[in-house]
Amino acid sequence: MNSSRQPSDKLPLNAKLKTLPDAPGVYLFYDNRGKIIYIGKAKSLKKRITSYFHKEKHEHVKVRLMVKRITDVSFVIVETEFDALLLENTLIKKWQPRYNVLLKDDKTFPWICIKKEAFPRVFSTRRPVKDGSEYFGPYASVKTMNALLELIRRLYKLRNCNLNLSEENIKKGKYKVCLEYHIGNCNGPCCGYETEGAYKETISHIRQLIKGHIGSIVQHMKKMMQAHAKNYAFEEAHVLKEKIELIVNYQKKSTVVSSKISNIDVFSIKSHADIAFVNFFKIINGAIVQSHSIELKKKLKESEAELLGYAITDLRLRLKSDSKEIIVPILPDICLPDIKYTIPQRGEKKHLLELSERNVKYFMMSYLKSLHEKKSITPASRIMASLAVDLKLKEKPVHIECFDISNMQGSDAVAAMSVFINARPSKKMYRIFNIKTVEGPNDYASLEEVVYRRYKKTLEEKNALPQLIIIDGGKGQLSAALKSLRKLDIEHQVSIIGIAKKLEEIFLPGDNIPLYLDKRSESLRLIQKLRNEAHRFGIKHYRIKAEKRLINSELYSIKGIGEKTIEKLMQHFKSVTMLKKADYDEVVRVIGQAKAKILWDGLKE
Repeated sequence: MNSSRQPSDKLPLNAKLKTLPDAPGVYLFYDNRGKIIYIGKAKSLKKRITSYFHKEKHEHVKVRLMVKRITDVSFVIVETEFDALLLENTLIKKWQPRYNVLLKDDKTFPWICIKKEAFPRVFSTRRPVKDGSEYFGPYASVKTMNALLELIRRLYKLRNCNLNLSEENIKKGKYKVCLEYHIGNCNGPCCGYETEGAYKETISHIRQLIKGHIGSIVQHMKKMMQAHAKNYAFEEAHVLKEKIELIVNYQKKSTVVSSKISNIDVFSIKSHADIAFVNFFKIINGAIVQSHSIELKKKLKESEAELLGYAITDLRLRLKSDSKEIIVPILPDICLPDIKYTIPQRGEKKHLLELSERNVKYFMMSYLKSLHEKKSITPASRIMASLAVDLKLKEKPVHIECFDISNMQGSDAVAAMSVFINARPSKKMYRIFNIKTVEGPNDYASLEEVVYRRYKKTLEEKNALPQLIIIDGGKGQLSAALKSLRKLDIEHQVSIIGIAKKLEEIFLPGDNIPLYLDKRSESLRLIQKLRNEAHRFGIKHYRIKAEKRLINSELYSIKGIGEKTIEKLMQHFKSVTMLKKADYDEVVRVIGQAKAKILWDGLKE
């Protein structure tokens, strides 16, 4: 089946609606592009599908919109309503149609595996393989699973190597005991120090422990402990006593709800706007051994009974539940074979339901709070927070200033400063500094002068200092800027870094080893934007200055051509080069016959 392909038969939709079977099954609605937009289940395909098209007006807008888009339908007949439920769940997960409740997949849940092999290993995995091994889970909480595995490791001495411990290999003496044997974590089955029968008994106990049948294991261990004590084997009895204490302590960590309740599921549901939240408890021997909460996104204003039905089907499949009783707050709209639904009014089962409802309420509040926080965090705030972490700044860099020196072999040198506020350019705060005290190409001295002038004025005017200063350059340029901050005694009031262009190395004061930020990181991109803006702004003004110098050298040297005339010429021709290319008549129209003749003769000379 393909989500973007029309059903194979070419009957018109109206004709198909007349020939629908009165049988349980799953139906699929398609739009005019042949894409599956909705998947549903039904006791009677005929009654359910035709109900969409025979109603004059559906209660919910989304249902009306969906029906307008349906151009074709296909269906799969199954034996029972339960079969339809399972097939619907599988197809929704596979195709995720637009108008279906969004169900999450279970690919990331971990399992405990008892490997099918001689002297089986016990370990966690996220990839169950159909090789005859036993898998228990999946576990919604990795922490819970790891706690159980740790208990197993402390109780039983299991091998963790992947050797082929066949009877033949052991008899041949193919292996030697490893460090795990010497430190007491393994009984050495690889060398025949432990029989396969004894190891299988251990695995049997582990299997019961994983299933939650702790009482039977404790009883067995107590009998063995008493037998050892009668035979004066006090050391062995003490080891068993410690193991019993470990199991009892582990059991105490589980929420014990009732010693009378065994192997039941509990589901509760809460709705908020277009999202429903469901909590699931699995109870074995009176203790909660599994707890998991999910959110379901509504698509067609589904009722809580429908949503609870989706959740029960999905979670029982994913978490491999085989309980015959389910405690619920309302009756779901699905019937599961041999399953009893209980809506408790009082007693221990009512207490269990209330506990689940408290959990789902907390989960909903946490989800909504997290959603609110995500919405309240703007991209700018996120970028600044990331930069503060990457550069180990004391505070978020709301105000950043960046300096760059622009010159052409030392002539007409200018320093440019770009300013970002809240991670965005604040162009009205950009500044250009003409170099006053430095002659020739000397970036270090130029930076020292400019940084000193900038922050001396900032302090005199009692303006706020930036949280971060960026210097375009490496260690030398950074050191020059630091000198000025020291002179002004603000070295410890503001953070400063240098960025070297070639490898995008970040230099920090007092650290000879550069920092390399991820090339794709938002922090580095922000630093680069500041550096590029300062460079662009500096080049722009450098060109203006160079143009003026050119104008000064050529036009101001012509006697009879004054500042106002030059201003008119530049407004019209934009540059001396364009002026030289212009016709004489055009120059006359701009500045008059007399001035034009003086200018023309002067340019020729």
